[in-house]
Amino acid sequence: MTAPSLSWARRVPGRPAFRHLRGPLAVVSGGAALAIVVAALPWLSGADPALTVLRARSAEREPDPAALRAVRDELDLPADPVSGALAWLGGALRGDLGVSWVTGLPIGPAVGQAMGVSGGLALAAVSVALAGAGLVLLPGLWRAVTTGGPVGDRGAVVGATLAALPDFLLAAVLLTVVAVRWGLLPTSGWAGPPNAVLPALALGLPAAGLLSRILAGAVDAALAEGWVRAWRAAGLGPGVLLLALLRRAVAVALPQVLLLFTGLLGSSVAVESVFAVPGLGATVLAAVLAQDLPLVQGCVGALVAAGLAFGGAGVVAHRMLVGPALAGAGLAPALPAGPAGRAARWLPGGLGAVLLLAVAAGLLRDPDAMALADRLQPPSWTHPAGTDALGRDVLARFGHGAPLSIGVGLLVTGVSLVAGLAAGLAGRRARAGVADALNALPPVLVGILVAAVAGPGLAGAAAAVLLVAWVPLAVHARTLAAEIRASGFYLAAVAGGAGYGWMLRHHLLPSVLPAVTRHALVRLPHVTLALAGLSFLGLGAPHDSPEWGAMLAESIAYAERAPWTVALPAAGLGVLGVVAGLARAGRR
Repeated sequence: MTAPSLSWARRVPGRPAFRHLRGPLAVVSGGAALAIVVAALPWLSGADPALTVLRARSAEREPDPAALRAVRDELDLPADPVSGALAWLGGALRGDLGVSWVTGLPIGPAVGQAMGVSGGLALAAVSVALAGAGLVLLPGLWRAVTTGGPVGDRGAVVGATLAALPDFLLAAVLLTVVAVRWGLLPTSGWAGPPNAVLPALALGLPAAGLLSRILAGAVDAALAEGWVRAWRAAGLGPGVLLLALLRRAVAVALPQVLLLFTGLLGSSVAVESVFAVPGLGATVLAAVLAQDLPLVQGCVGALVAAGLAFGGAGVVAHRMLVGPALAGAGLAPALPAGPAGRAARWLPGGLGAVLLLAVAAGLLRDPDAMALADRLQPPSWTHPAGTDALGRDVLARFGHGAPLSIGVGLLVTGVSLVAGLAAGLAGRRARAGVADALNALPPVLVGILVAAVAGPGLAGAAAAVLLVAWVPLAVHARTLAAEIRASGFYLAAVAGGAGYGWMLRHHLLPSVLPAVTRHALVRLPHVTLALAGLSFLGLGAPHDSPEWGAMLAESIAYAERAPWTVALPAAGLGVLGVVAGLARAGRR
């Protein structure tokens, strides 16, 4: 009777019972708040929904009071955002997503079709990312298994370079070279598997670099765990140890893979636009620009549901892969040790010095001087990096754009790291929550919502990117923290009476911070590129700004004819990615 009574007693107090409900309540309240914010878009931007619908349907029709009243009566437009959000949520619970304000067609089939397209594209891109990450990581992993050292830095250089590739620039190059010039694959549309090849490569190759760095960090951490030394002492072969290390690394990286899949569902707006793919990202962007709120709400609802589903799947998969060790004090995580390789010692400093020299040389030149007679000139003694479409010196604009690109990117990355660690370490156990729902939202959608409140600008774009950039770091910290809490030394400290603050300072942060910091540094180019995408849409830096992303967006139309216009900012992002990716934060 003792055990049942004790179990019943643990369920009686209100606080523990409420603690189990905090996650679901936070998700529900976050979803409701998000629905109200999306529904408030016309009111936030100061536009009349009836006027927006009328102009979308017929630009020639005079927006007189009678016409606007007819639109309101026909569509039963809400009078305020709260009533509109509640009405939509009530219909969604019954399976009715409403009809489009612009076309009058049902929302459900349109969202389902777009979700199917984006799901197929995301699956193909994740396949490319996994294959690419494996090719980058396996040589170093085999050396680590056979020699006992860390994974090494050769793959880190390749992975960091891939992670810094701008997906929209890669998409434009693949379209121009492979599809148009060589004629090997379709240029646009979504008619079958051949249409998915180029978009999947454009999305998957940068993701491969990111995943390879996450996997490398997980393998290095696993190599420092006690069971590896025990298996080596027992005489187990390299093949057996390799498979076990891969399983251990995949347990940490799989939530990130599922997170990546969810993020690609709605975040591939630029790539879908380049290849005219009718996916969810392009659909939600077009709906937001037309203020077709029922379609926006349907897309956002589908993205949030997908984020929660795949976030929960990541938590379950992590528990299954780690096995009983996650609940039985069977883990003994350790910080990876050992000296950094030669590449980690000299390459970041050398590349950083080259980048600083190029920036310094550009700062000595005038970035705004135009000479139309010299437009699109190749590199010369007068213009070492050539000129752009307006005859401006590319090197000068590169140098003056560095403080914007690197400075804002570092600021957003630093704040994202702090927020991600705080969110990932806050919960007592890993579970899907608000972070997984926010991860599914396209930064473009968040940027438009922020711009509706604060107006377009680099500060608003930075805030929009920040709202979603912390999520992968939070999920990574959440996964690692779950393993630390299941380790023997952590449970022993808890049994000894250590408080949460002491555990946080002495066990959780020292074990989680290095890996998540490296992850944040690898994502620094992605943050910069997200800012570039918003600048391309007119929501970030002004079109004439020397910010690197704006330079790329402005010159991408001339990439085939004048490749030097995009070469320098793309190289700057690549160098930034390699320097950040090779940083050995916390490596002892």
